[in-house]
Amino acid sequence: MRAVIFSGGISLVIALLGTPLFIRYLTRHQYGQFIRHDGPASHLVKRGTPTMGGVVIILALLAGWLGGNFLTGRTPYASSMLVVFLIVGLGFVGFLDDYIKIRQERSLGLRARWKILGQAVVGISFGVLALQFPNEHGDAPASTAISFLRDTVIDLAYWGPAVGLILFIIWSNFLITAWSNAVNLTDGLDGLATGAALIFFGAYTLITIWQYNQWCGFTSASSQCYEVRDPRDLAILGAAIAGACFGFLWWNASPAKIFMGDTGSLALGGAIAGITIMSRTELLGVIIGGLFVIIVASSVIQIGWFKISGGKRVFKMAPLHHHFELMGWGEVTIVIRFWIIAALCAAVGGALFYAEWVATLPAGQ
Repeated sequence: MRAVIFSGGISLVIALLGTPLFIRYLTRHQYGQFIRHDGPASHLVKRGTPTMGGVVIILALLAGWLGGNFLTGRTPYASSMLVVFLIVGLGFVGFLDDYIKIRQERSLGLRARWKILGQAVVGISFGVLALQFPNEHGDAPASTAISFLRDTVIDLAYWGPAVGLILFIIWSNFLITAWSNAVNLTDGLDGLATGAALIFFGAYTLITIWQYNQWCGFTSASSQCYEVRDPRDLAILGAAIAGACFGFLWWNASPAKIFMGDTGSLALGGAIAGITIMSRTELLGVIIGGLFVIIVASSVIQIGWFKISGGKRVFKMAPLHHHFELMGWGEVTIVIRFWIIAALCAAVGGALFYAEWVATLPAGQ
């Protein structure tokens, strides 16, 4: 898969070489991170660190995705184009949020209603478009069926196409919002979210390559084939995102020279949602991205118990990585151990994906 290799390689090199240039630009214009005073005291030394590094991630992955296709004479299909639309759209909302934080020197950027509105416009547009553009076989990029390892029998269009479209928009926007918030919450320690995203997209690159090798477009008679619209397209994009995260991680690892900001976290969250929807593995993504889910769950538990118990806490601070910081763990120790958890989640998800395929092999094979 030359396109996959080219895509990942180009985005890695651009992110690796382009990030220090962007750091110099941000430093020259004093575009630094504003640190909340209610967070861990150890984070106050990070005040002024350049942020909005998500701009580099987005530009690098776009260059890798386009370059991988161009160098192999391919034209991107609707599936990857829609995920890219989601990445760029949410990245722009995050950029506005980051820019306002920097200009006004406060930890809150866009007003909540405008941020929600921006995400809703991008998410709803994606939801509508994802069910359009059928190919020669009549397959749209996304499916109205809820998916795990493949589409399940739970079809949102059971009550008709119109209801199915509405329910799919709600479902897809739930996933987009959930994953965007998950990456945003995880981006609290140097390199944590970037490394976890690298592991996630590395795993999904392998999954979509496997889907392409077992694609129904090749072996439609096989009960094992995958009815994914454009699996190779998604593999190329997945490699581009993984490569961009890899290159950016060099500068984002502790001590971070730059933060991805909401520009990066919203874009990567949208990428996770988009690729899981297009590869028809929406619930599998919850397992492969288990670290993100654990971190979100820690915040939900903390807030819920605080309200129920009248002010008591389960953790010293949420999200979970801050709890371990206040327990005295070093930042690098937390990040590496959380990366190990992310890798284990990806391995478990990948094993389930492959085991399901093996289980469907005809007897004797």
